[in-house]
Amino acid sequence: MNSNLTAGILEKCAQLDIPMVGIASIDRWNTPLFDPWIPEEFYPQSIFPEAVSVIVIGLPVSLPIIETTPSIYYHELYRTINTMLDQYGYCLSNFLNNKGYPSIFVPRDGYGDISILIDNPVAFFSHKHAAYLAGLGNFGVNNTLLTKAYGPRVRFTSIFTSAELPCDPLIDEKLCIRCMDCVKCCPVGAIDEQDYPEGIIDKKLCAKYSEKLRDRYISPCGVCIKVCPVGDDRAHYMRQDTSIYTDPKKKPEYQKSWEHVRQYGGK
Repeated sequence: MNSNLTAGILEKCAQLDIPMVGIASIDRWNTPLFDPWIPEEFYPQSIFPEAVSVIVIGLPVSLPIIETTPSIYYHELYRTINTMLDQYGYCLSNFLNNKGYPSIFVPRDGYGDISILIDNPVAFFSHKHAAYLAGLGNFGVNNTLLTKAYGPRVRFTSIFTSAELPCDPLIDEKLCIRCMDCVKCCPVGAIDEQDYPEGIIDKKLCAKYSEKLRDRYISPCGVCIKVCPVGDDRAHYMRQDTSIYTDPKKKPEYQKSWEHVRQYGGK
């Protein structure tokens, strides 16, 4: 195992202010951990046969900004994070290539438009499964990856490399507390109450709603990750009381600021 290379990768990520980094061996895709498991054609080695390890990086979604959703504010943050993830993935793959290890990155969103996901709601690679296998979190009822630091308010991208790197351990602690806030607050009722993977989200229903928001220039939705109580970021922003999202009498100054933002920049 190349621990010196791993140290170099972590140093590079620190220089780029990337707060979440995990590494998984491609062997982890070959060992089903729940049912249904990821089809083989979605494995890293099926996309890049030279792959030996997968590096997953994550950037947080700022909680006070996603609280304004649906809004142009969250829309712009979402685009910014996606762009940064693509750039950082490209930088890290080039870093590894320059070290002599053939590597590629996978773009954050593997689809051309949200309308594509209505009939075929799958991208060619799952970053959230990669993040799970890289020990960065585990799944919640809302079908997103929950992390200790940010709950589900993280976006990920992945780098496939031929370098053999030490793996990070999976997180054994179940992070989802089954409060069902995501189920109750989903604007279109797309979330099942069962734990992932039994309670698969209705991706078509979710995509249709996102398409409507796209036409108003205020996509994506993000309500289910906004209301999730999991994550140290809640204490950082002093938002531990999630009833502020359902009770207008709680924190009226927040309610006023959210409504202000939502009036501008979209339809």
